[in-house]
Formats: sequence, C-alpha cells, structure tokens
Amino acid sequence: MMQGRVNNTHNPIPGVKCVVNTCVYHDQHDHCNAQAIEIQPRNAKNTQDTDCATFTPNNM
Repeated sequence: MMQGRVNNTHNPIPGVKCVVNTCVYHDQHDHCNAQAIEIQPRNAKNTQDTDCATFTPNNM
C-alpha cells in the first residue's frame, strides 16, 4: 500500500485516463499527473471492486 501522498509531476502518465476532477492529480484534459498510481484490492473480481489508492482530494 502506498504510504502518504505521491508527488504531482504535472505531466500526464501516458495511457492513463482519469476523469475524477476532485483529485489533486487530475488535469483539465482528464489525465493523471501522479508520480505513481496504486489500484486495489489484489483479488478484485470486477470494476466495482477496484479503488484508486492514490486518490487525494483537491479540497476544491
């Protein structure tokens, strides 16, 4: 599990689309600018079981 907040590189991760506009790593083009991402849990069976552990609210 990721410990603490990761750096915001302000450069999109190639091939990663993120439309969660309440995340600090989201950019206006629906890209993720986190240094790294972590998706959980290990034994997910479908999309609804997954969670982006990197999500950090941007406190709009």
